[in-house]
Amino acid sequence: MEEETKLSIYRAARIIKRRENTLYNALTSIYEDSIFVGEISQLWPELPLLANLRCGLWYSSKFHFTCYFKSTDGHTNNWSFNTSRLNLHVALLAGDKGGCIIVDSTRRGKRFPDSMSKTIPIWTCVLNRSVCNFRNKMCNNAHVVVEGESNASDDHANDRREFSVDWDCSLHLPLWVSDTEKAAINDRLEGWTKELEASGADIASLASCLKKPLRPLWISQKTVIWLNEVPDHDSWDFTPIILVSASSQSGIPQHRTTSKFSWNYIPGAGDDEESWARGLSPILFWNHAYDLINSGPNFCNQKVAEIVEKDRVFRAQRGHIAPQVLVKPPKLLENSTYMSHVEPLLSSDISNLKINLSSDEGCTISWLDSTNLAVGKSQHATKVPNVDCILNCDQESITVSLSNSEGYLHLPMVNSKLDRFSLLRNLPSAVNFAKSNISRGKTLLVCCHSGEDISVCVCLAILTSLFTEEGIFDDGKTFNETCITKLEMRRRLVFICKFATSARPTRGNLKQVFNFLGGGRVDSV
Repeated sequence: MEEETKLSIYRAARIIKRRENTLYNALTSIYEDSIFVGEISQLWPELPLLANLRCGLWYSSKFHFTCYFKSTDGHTNNWSFNTSRLNLHVALLAGDKGGCIIVDSTRRGKRFPDSMSKTIPIWTCVLNRSVCNFRNKMCNNAHVVVEGESNASDDHANDRREFSVDWDCSLHLPLWVSDTEKAAINDRLEGWTKELEASGADIASLASCLKKPLRPLWISQKTVIWLNEVPDHDSWDFTPIILVSASSQSGIPQHRTTSKFSWNYIPGAGDDEESWARGLSPILFWNHAYDLINSGPNFCNQKVAEIVEKDRVFRAQRGHIAPQVLVKPPKLLENSTYMSHVEPLLSSDISNLKINLSSDEGCTISWLDSTNLAVGKSQHATKVPNVDCILNCDQESITVSLSNSEGYLHLPMVNSKLDRFSLLRNLPSAVNFAKSNISRGKTLLVCCHSGEDISVCVCLAILTSLFTEEGIFDDGKTFNETCITKLEMRRRLVFICKFATSARPTRGNLKQVFNFLGGGRVDSV
């Protein structure tokens, strides 16, 4: 009897959660939180607005760029500074614009995700230390001058000394992080700084771009801001990285109503989109936000299905990979009377909603310096000019029109979570295909579905196997004479991320690349 009671309580809790986490509740929660994000961005309109992938991308229609700071790098006793996710483009952008605003969100229980509480503060501190070390090194080199040089050199050296005193290299964490945790993170900063400096990252460009050290600031819906006392970002003695946690954290379920609908607010609704979005993307949501919010809870799922299918057909007619979205039907609930409740049109008027989100029809292809290698999405492979060959790593083939009939190779690969050896099996063929074409001066595009993971890992294998560290093709000579270490592979990945700023290779796929590179020689074609 007791087991049956426990089971019924568990089932009841699941039913309640399923009722709360409906698609309509998620979308209306996201829209309401986006109003707060818009208000904060208007306080500093000169600063670019960035979405921390993937959750943050749902909370505005006006993002300028994206970034990728993982919460796992900030989890207690698992702190990390990951050179495969350097996000140097964020620091360069902040240096150029005088700061930036990063948006993310988290589920109930926290005001800020760990990505904002610890990952980004660690990142800013390590970059500041590396810039300080670089400039001090330049300062020491400036001291090695022959006597009798002009006073200008002395003045320059004095400026360098002044910089080293004023440049803030300390760790800035929010107040809710304990002193014990802060001390443990501080102990690791020097090691992370050395890792960054050994990774081959372009610290010189960062040092020339940053006029003030980076420093995080935290803003949530509980933050009190006096609108007549908002400081100008130029008035601070640091470059602000303003971290905005989009969702409200009341600690209790919030049932909200208006004259038309009622709905349950979900903090961090944009998180884990695979479990609720039914194929809807942030871009599609913002392009149809008015219709979706006004459809109400009874018709929201149907409206989303129509939008997703219409977009799929649109892309399929243009030759893009557009598989059908399969949605697992939910189990019928014992009591479906809650469906009679309709959920809200927000109190704010959204009839004048303006969409300014970049279309993902844009061509997202990144050329890797002068290597003749490019990486990107398979959906855009046919749009790229000046491409002689295409290596398609997506599961679906694409229709290409190349002058060289042998310039297309389809090697379907899947993520390491689905197959731990998928990349490892295909990398020899991929490298040989790249070698045969690049050796003849051909340009090569490596593409996959996202353009961020598998294709990046394949490019990493090609670069390491066939190119020198300077990015010069040498037909595998350097590789055959070198024992590739994780540090060496990391340096090549940093080189790729410098040009492909959206690169997000997963650990499992990187491990396969390292295992391939540790296998030895590049055979002749």
